[in-house]
Amino acid sequence: MTDTPQKLKVIVTGATGMVGEGVLHECLQHPMVDKVLIVNRRQSGIQHPRLTEIIHKDFFDISPIQDQLKGYDACFFCLGVSSVGMKETEYYKLTYTLTMGFATVLAKVNPHMVFEYISGASTDSTEKGRMMWARVKGKTENDLAKLPFKKEYNFRPGYMHPTPGLKNTNKYYKYITWLYPILRRITPNSVSRLSDLGLAMINAAVYGFDKPILEVKDINQLAKTYPH
Repeated sequence: MTDTPQKLKVIVTGATGMVGEGVLHECLQHPMVDKVLIVNRRQSGIQHPRLTEIIHKDFFDISPIQDQLKGYDACFFCLGVSSVGMKETEYYKLTYTLTMGFATVLAKVNPHMVFEYISGASTDSTEKGRMMWARVKGKTENDLAKLPFKKEYNFRPGYMHPTPGLKNTNKYYKYITWLYPILRRITPNSVSRLSDLGLAMINAAVYGFDKPILEVKDINQLAKTYPH
């Protein structure tokens, strides 16, 4: 934590998905975020005075755009895929290989950057458990921590209540959002709002946090800790 926090210049990935769009939405409203760059494979359709967009098709090789990624304080890495129906080799490539490749370039051009990774509840830090996706996410977290960033945080959200009005909310959420108030009462440490995830990521980048892995309880706490 610093006495006089500086406004952030932030890179957000995954802005054409539900989580990335929700995090971007919070960034564009937050007084501590001065500038946002989104890197997408396709146009997001989002316009804002503080927003710049780069369209880049090959996320396995971002070296052609690395000079455009210089000078940023934080990266909120929200790009990810579901493991449903996927073989481990494919999921590993789209999760571990892609993320590490992107992060390695950022660590080279922005060594003072805070890198924040969207992982998931029940991620396996031992890399030896039975759940394939949890092992891969665990290895990704572990190896991101070895890169020479200023700080690296892993966010492990559970159920995330969508932000109203955003266009990339997963379709099936309309069938389960009514459960959120019930779950919040019964299992408050397993659910959060997508808006709180965005606020927690911003607060971690601005003020820091005392743990590199943030579970749902930490996300909800950090979202409320600082004014916005």
